Amino acid sequence: MAVAAEHALDLGLEVWLSPHLHDRSPRETLDYILRCAAVAERARQHRPSVVFVLGCELTLFMKGILDGHNSIERFSKPTRLLTTVWKLKVLKTHNKPLNAFLAEAAPAVREVFKGPITYAALPIEAVDWTLFDIIGVDHYRAKRNRATYSRSLQKLSDCGKPVVVTEVGVCPYQGAEDKGPRGFMIADFAADPPQLNGDYVRDEAMQARELTDMLGQLDTAGVDGVFVFTFVTPALPHRPQSRLDLDLAGYGLVKSYDDHNGNTYPDLPWEPKQSFQAVADFYARHTR
Repeated sequence: MAVAAEHALDLGLEVWLSPHLHDRSPRETLDYILRCAAVAERARQHRPSVVFVLGCELTLFMKGILDGHNSIERFSKPTRLLTTVWKLKVLKTHNKPLNAFLAEAAPAVREVFKGPITYAALPIEAVDWTLFDIIGVDHYRAKRNRATYSRSLQKLSDCGKPVVVTEVGVCPYQGAEDKGPRGFMIADFAADPPQLNGDYVRDEAMQARELTDMLGQLDTAGVDGVFVFTFVTPALPHRPQSRLDLDLAGYGLVKSYDDHNGNTYPDLPWEPKQSFQAVADFYARHTR
């Protein structure tokens, strides 16, 4: 991460360093965050354009807020999912321990890292944004929120701080546009070898259209920045056999290969999808 950050800074980019450590206790998570904050500070001293994201969707990815030994168990199993949704949307018991953790983590990070900090929140995490310089939210579009997608950010905009969408994306198969952040759940990693749980139709054109439409809506809504999730997913390789084509369960702008390189960039093991060019074209039009 440190090497990649310094290369990006040398290219004139702004770096958002966002470490993830899944399924550890709050103490282990905080210790890791602080070690990464030190890395971010060294990068910031190299060039100042660094933002530190001190966590991502910790309600799901950190132990201790919701039941379950790991994040997949907490929100992928149907029986567990119903309980999780009930707790998040109705009881909202996750907000108190989450904000207690963030209230400890934010000032601790500021002791180490002297640049701006943020947190990548779930839309249903009621974060105390007074702790942060930038409001960050992972904001996917699905069937349930298609009509209210951009308007639902208004409450965050009213906080008077920059609002950045820290994740937005869609998987490249027909029907994924209705699933949003749950599009990846078509993969069965318990199978040997890992494979999809059914037959799905690849639709890279849909992925490209959905991404550019969401980016357009977010731009109109006045957000200060958007991170498309995600560039590459090497753990989900594209294969010609439909059930083994794990790329369909990923959000990448490029499809990865595990046995050969691509054609567009022959020294790299991936090939751009239609969304790769669509996102590039969108930002080219909006940065002139």
